[in-house]
Amino acid sequence: MSQPVLSLSNASIFQRENLILSEVTVSVEKGEFVYLIGKTGTGKSSFMKTLYGDLPLQKGEGTIVGYDLPTLKEKDIPFLRRKLGVVFQDFKLLNDRTVKDNLAFVLTATGWKDKKEMDARIDAVLDKVAMKTKSFKYPYQLSGGEQQRVAIARALLNDPELILADEPTGNLDPQTSVEVMEVLQEINKNGNTILMATHDYALLLKYPSKTLKCDENQIFEVVQKTV
Repeated sequence: MSQPVLSLSNASIFQRENLILSEVTVSVEKGEFVYLIGKTGTGKSSFMKTLYGDLPLQKGEGTIVGYDLPTLKEKDIPFLRRKLGVVFQDFKLLNDRTVKDNLAFVLTATGWKDKKEMDARIDAVLDKVAMKTKSFKYPYQLSGGEQQRVAIARALLNDPELILADEPTGNLDPQTSVEVMEVLQEINKNGNTILMATHDYALLLKYPSKTLKCDENQIFEVVQKTV
């Protein structure tokens, strides 16, 4: 059996000296769609930040897309992030650049040089999220749902082994949330592994899947009906 894309064993997650989560043991296999739920302040964001290298893993064992988290060096973080796609609640798009230029910026930053290859990759990921016809627009000319589609396209640029989606529907109305969720579901069906932090339980009911819950400094798997 192949190695999990993400595996933590007896891991403790800290914000400076403050213990946020203790004895975390979780595993995400290639191709899974996994929810991470929990009330505000229970550690979802700290958990996500540890996975993409913003917080060090100070105690326990953990690997993600082939990187050992306890020994992760600062110089390795950009390489780790090339193998991850991260989608944020607030989109984090550059307003002074078009959609296409936002994506080109990421490709350039991650080592792409051939303009023809870059253009082809940008077209391909925008096509996956039904935004190919809006590549010339600026983020402020788009709706919230469209901006999040662009953010998902950006996360797909380097064909990541794992997509970390941190409250990707948090700023969206219910209908737009469903539209964005449909995009994520389609991407997952095409083989991308997704870990999605959310507090939108309506989406869990509509699109049931493996669910991890943050509560009382722990993360544990829950049966869907008890969510």
